[in-house]
Amino acid sequence: METIITIPEIEAKKDIEDNKVLLIESVVSQEWSQFDKVNNEGGRADCQDDWKTFRIMRSAQFLNWPEDLLTSYLDDLKEAESEGRNLIAEKYGRMMESTAPDEYRNICHLFPERSSERLSLQEEIIAAEMDMDDDFISRYPLYAGGGRPSRTTSDREYITSKETYMRGEMSTWSDRTFDLYYKWFVTLSEQGLNLPEMTSENIAELYGYDSLSDLEERLKKR
Repeated sequence: METIITIPEIEAKKDIEDNKVLLIESVVSQEWSQFDKVNNEGGRADCQDDWKTFRIMRSAQFLNWPEDLLTSYLDDLKEAESEGRNLIAEKYGRMMESTAPDEYRNICHLFPERSSERLSLQEEIIAAEMDMDDDFISRYPLYAGGGRPSRTTSDREYITSKETYMRGEMSTWSDRTFDLYYKWFVTLSEQGLNLPEMTSENIAELYGYDSLSDLEERLKKR
C-alpha cells in the first residue's frame, strides 16, 4: 500500500487546491522512499536523513507543475518501482556522465536509452532554463550564490552543477512525462515567466519568508 507523507508547509498554503496538494505529497513521498534506498559509494549521505529540506526543495519545484504533469511523473515513479528501478538513484547515476565519467561507463547500460530527438529537445529546454537562471542570478545574487554552480563546465567528482542536475533528472522521465513538461515549459517561456525564480520564490515562502525579495534583503543585512 502506498504511503503518503503529509507536507505541512504546502498544506498550510491557502491558494492550492486539495487535489494538487495530495498529488505533490504523493510524488514527494514516492521520491523520498526511493531516495532513502540510494546506495552511495561513501556510505549513507546526511541529506538522506533530512526530510524537511528534501520535502521543501522538492515541493518548491512541483508547486509550479500542472496537475497532468504531476500525475504523469507520479506514474513514472510507480512504474519504475514495479520494475525494480529507482529513478532517484538513476538520476544521480546519469549525472556521473559528467562528474565521474569512468564510473559512469560501468553503469550506463542500466539506464533506459533516450532517442536522439528526445535528447535534442532536452538540451533545448536546458539551454533556455539556464538563460533564465542567469537572469535570476543577476537579480538575486546573494540567494543564488549559496547554491550549486550553474554550468556543467564547473562539475567535479563531488560538485554537480544545476545544468548537469537538470540533465540527469530530465533523462529519468518517461517520454510521456517529458512531452508534457516540454509543452508546459514552452507555454511558460512564451508568458515571460522565469522558472528558477518561481521555484526559489516557493522555497522562500515554504521556509517562512514573506517572499524571495524579503529573503534577499535579509541576506544583505548579514
